[in-house]
Amino acid sequence: MKKRILVANNKKARHDYFIEDVLEAGLVLTGTEIKSIRQGKVNLKESYAKIDNGEVIVLGMHISPYEQGNRFNVDPLRPRKLLLHKQEIRKLIGYTTLKGLTLVPLTMYINEKGMAKMELAVARGKKEYDKRDTIAKKDADRRMQQVAKNYRKDY
Repeated sequence: MKKRILVANNKKARHDYFIEDVLEAGLVLTGTEIKSIRQGKVNLKESYAKIDNGEVIVLGMHISPYEQGNRFNVDPLRPRKLLLHKQEIRKLIGYTTLKGLTLVPLTMYINEKGMAKMELAVARGKKEYDKRDTIAKKDADRRMQQVAKNYRKDY
């Protein structure tokens, strides 16, 4: 099992989208950004990715400025390039243009080598009734777990 330090998690993505495929991508960052990421000051909630001129770019990801960064700090919401292999980018182009899917960041973590990585999901948007259905299923599963737990206590 690879050692990962989870920095940020996009819980809203799993609520709003059906996840089709997940890829791991590196990020192009500045020195103060990686220091801020190691402190856990990242927000993925409103972020998404798009493909522009054969490059995958993350938009809307907020990395708070590093306190000791002074003039080296950059814009917290600036677009950041993702590092992927050419065949992975071609695959993502096929997903987004032909099938109408979106690219959504799921998690950001630091791997065992100290590199910041991101899990990028190819996702299909859920309708409102799909979201209600998912919540109802989770609620039913939770109730069954509680009943099973109480049943085991009785015997």
